[in-house]
Amino acid sequence: MPEFLLLIFSEIYKILFLLVPVLVSVAMIVWLDRRVWAFVQKRRGPNVVGPFGLFQSLADALKYIFKEIIIPASSNKVIFILAPIITMTLALIAWAVIPFSETFVIADINVGILYLFAVSSLGVYGIIMGGWASNSKYPFLGSIRSAAQMVSYEVSIGVIIINVLLCVGSLNLSDIVIAQKDMWFVIPLFPMFIIFFISALAETNRPPFDLPEAEAELVAGYQTEYSGMMYAMFWLGEYANILLMCAMGSILFLGGWLPPFNFFPFNAIPSPIWLIFKILFLFILFSLVKAIVPRYRYDQLMKLGWKIFLPLSLLYVVLTASFLLYFNKLPIN
Repeated sequence: MPEFLLLIFSEIYKILFLLVPVLVSVAMIVWLDRRVWAFVQKRRGPNVVGPFGLFQSLADALKYIFKEIIIPASSNKVIFILAPIITMTLALIAWAVIPFSETFVIADINVGILYLFAVSSLGVYGIIMGGWASNSKYPFLGSIRSAAQMVSYEVSIGVIIINVLLCVGSLNLSDIVIAQKDMWFVIPLFPMFIIFFISALAETNRPPFDLPEAEAELVAGYQTEYSGMMYAMFWLGEYANILLMCAMGSILFLGGWLPPFNFFPFNAIPSPIWLIFKILFLFILFSLVKAIVPRYRYDQLMKLGWKIFLPLSLLYVVLTASFLLYFNKLPIN
């Protein structure tokens, strides 16, 4: 077989080896999400379909597959159909640069953090397109809210990432993980980790910042006119983005695939398992926030992003740069 065909097949294998577990994980974390809410609220949650209710997500997926897709007569049909496809596709292609170990990453590019930031920023287009193409006031208002919210908190996330880059001197995600061999960045950059976590909640439209799909005033927001598999694609994209933000938090602050202690039995556990554990830990925190914290008002959401998080992030960049410069710790490449 020609060498270029072998290369193509090996890349396809790597892509499937990553995407299939991500899609399966999305189904499983929906189950975990609901179980965590039930635990906090002292109720059972999914517990009938399969052992411990594990097949509930599969049953929900089958329901979406067989439900009729209804496209509103007055909608822009092409954009209406494209919106959930774009949302899900962008959520999946971002995983291409996530390193699960020192050797396993689909695209180990030198600007991995910029790639992640760019792809996550584009995610707002799927939501705006879905809200506008529906030709209905509730979806349109939901999509406008989402655009303002995601742009606001992306600014804070970008400034937070600068703190990490100052400590590493590289945009490569593997380099960021390796730089944490001696100490995870969550220790010196703990305030930035907290702000990143809260900003990630807003970026993925999770409670208490789920204003774009607030059922009390906007029905289901930008998803109101969607049904069947088109609705499920929005749902898949949303949860894949949540997992992606958990992966980013793990890589930037929690040492990625690195174990907490570099001695037996910790270093005997395979590297990808450590990253998966950290992603699950952050996701459980996401779920606990939804179960505990009441929804913010929209003016409170904007005030938190622009008047509190942005100034604090900028101040911490100055402090981090000053500290590294004073102690001659700035990485020079």
